[in-house]
Amino acid sequence: MRAIKCDLPYADTIEIHPMADLHIGDAHCDYKGILERLEHIKNTPNAYVILDGDLMDTAIANSVGDTYGAKLQPMEQLKHCVKLFEPIKDKILAVLPGNHEGRVYRSDGIDTTAIMCAQLGLQDRYSDTTALLFVRFGRNGHKGGRPQLYTIYVTHGSGGGKRPGGKVNRLEDLAGIVDADIYVHAHTHLPVAMKQGFFRVSGSNSSVALVDKLFVNTAASLDYGGYGDKAGFKPASKRAPVIFLNGRKRDLYAQV
Repeated sequence: MRAIKCDLPYADTIEIHPMADLHIGDAHCDYKGILERLEHIKNTPNAYVILDGDLMDTAIANSVGDTYGAKLQPMEQLKHCVKLFEPIKDKILAVLPGNHEGRVYRSDGIDTTAIMCAQLGLQDRYSDTTALLFVRFGRNGHKGGRPQLYTIYVTHGSGGGKRPGGKVNRLEDLAGIVDADIYVHAHTHLPVAMKQGFFRVSGSNSSVALVDKLFVNTAASLDYGGYGDKAGFKPASKRAPVIFLNGRKRDLYAQV
């Protein structure tokens, strides 16, 4: 788990867009939808992004997926990602690889996501496993107050099966790993946003407070077809959750 400090410019509220499972290069990639999301992030001053794996499809000869039907081959996918994210690189809070990029690493020991981050100058935002973000912005309570702090645990994730319940369980299980305000999970292609209550202990103040934890599972940018069709998976919504944070008081929620 890599700790990443994200000290952001002053804002009353910010948007955080978790983007994962883009599968760039796949014949069914919704490239138009990806461009629309990136354009919004670029043109919205208080919008930021988390890149949570499977940005590239990277179907290789010994993996699941259509190697020969891909629109872009792995090296072209890497170049395309660098070109896509260059205009918003200053808004990227964290970058993680997914199991699709992991195919190339397991086969040849090459980390395509790390190469992408090096070309974008984002090595300090990269984690090859999971990340815990410390996001600070705004002013807590009054002028001159401390910036509001939110902690975000990010993982690409794994497993989940076909049923929604199993996928939600994988998301909720993250709270057993680390105490955070927000948990971001990808991989299962099921857009989810939910809250749970939690009693948080403060040793320095000898106190306990009831807080909300926010759980977010990202969507995939894939039209229906290909492997999902053959394997009998249901078509999934492409509408990805967006996280909204308040810089003046502790208030967090997500919209799908």
